[in-house]
Amino acid sequence: MENITKNFKYVNYLWDDKKVDSLGDNQVDLFLYRSNILGADLRITNYGGGNTSCKTIETDPLTNEEVEVMWVKGSGGDIGTLTRSGIAGLYTKRLRDLKNVYQGLHDEDRMVGLFNHCIYDLDSKAPSIDTPLHGLLPFAHIDHLHPDALIAVAAAKDSEKVTKEIWGDTMGWVPWQRPGFDLGLQLEKCLNDNPGIRGIVLGSHGLFTWGDTSYECYMNSLEVIEMASDYIEKKIKKQGSVFGGQKVESLPKEERLEKAAQLMPLLRGLCSSENRMIGHFSDTDVVMEYINSNDLERLAPMGTSCPDHFLRTKIQPLVLGLDKNENLSDSNAILKKLKPAFE
Repeated sequence: MENITKNFKYVNYLWDDKKVDSLGDNQVDLFLYRSNILGADLRITNYGGGNTSCKTIETDPLTNEEVEVMWVKGSGGDIGTLTRSGIAGLYTKRLRDLKNVYQGLHDEDRMVGLFNHCIYDLDSKAPSIDTPLHGLLPFAHIDHLHPDALIAVAAAKDSEKVTKEIWGDTMGWVPWQRPGFDLGLQLEKCLNDNPGIRGIVLGSHGLFTWGDTSYECYMNSLEVIEMASDYIEKKIKKQGSVFGGQKVESLPKEERLEKAAQLMPLLRGLCSSENRMIGHFSDTDVVMEYINSNDLERLAPMGTSCPDHFLRTKIQPLVLGLDKNENLSDSNAILKKLKPAFE
């Protein structure tokens, strides 16, 4: 990868050479470090989303021979807080040999069970469904991420065309399909058909990038995200607005917080009818730009554009039909207005 730069506008460069020096040449520790700093920026991947990996040469305890082992985030983990106990170590060759017994899309569930027969490290976390996506690619370090900018590209109606506009022949593209062994085969085929690419966009899903070292992989991921972000910003400037432009004027900050303090206990009560819930309030600029827009009522029912986001935000937001000048002092009257939306 050429033209490596540390100057990024849209993502945070968090690589700390002093920290890395303290890790030495332990590739697993370097992979965990890369994972943690990628996961520290939620623009790069949502909490619990994405997975990362590295491949090392280890000694087989049964044969005393050198074998390649793939270390990958285990099922249910979060790369931002990933530790050694949260990863799985598998024999790479055994994982690839599963191609010999794979019977097609109807066989996906059985294949997940067979991952356990590929385990090298007996302290491994359960391998996730994305394991073959890493194992069938040859690279030493791999990132599978869901950056906001890449989701915008991946979920676009003309995603493949946009991918080509941004990266030319340096990025591959595969259409959406359910994660599993066959998707790993599709990534392998994409790379074989396009040797020399720096990554692959997964339609309506996310991003795969890689490198020979943990640092090269990290930089490749950031650069690809940066290019997508720059493309989107230029498109926004050209059309002059996002979400159809502004429809509603926000209340002053203090008034917003005051009304939120009145509403949140009511909303929490309605949301906690079956399970106790804790509310979180956000009025960041990007949130306000969306909810004040002309396109809010059209876009909200469409739901999230990436399946991984369902884990945290559920399928679609609930838009409450309250006027910003609504009198919130009568909680019973407000509850009467809100209840139908929760039924």
